[in-house]
Amino acid sequence: MPQSELLRFLAHVRADQALQQRLNDALTADEVSLLAQELGYRLSGSDILRFNGQSASGIRITRIDHPGEYPGRYY
Repeated sequence: MPQSELLRFLAHVRADQALQQRLNDALTADEVSLLAQELGYRLSGSDILRFNGQSASGIRITRIDHPGEYPGRYY
């Protein structure tokens, strides 16, 4: 994935408050990538995580490590 694809997606996020809320509700980078793909952006969860700690269009990507990142996996 060219970084430009992620930068275009972040610019789109910056301009769309409803999308910002949907992203805030996403639990994983894969969920974020699915939202991006619904909008026509070719991004994977890994593409997004590679941008961890960086900012673009006023949006900072930060990976959050928390227990239960994969719900249902440990039952």
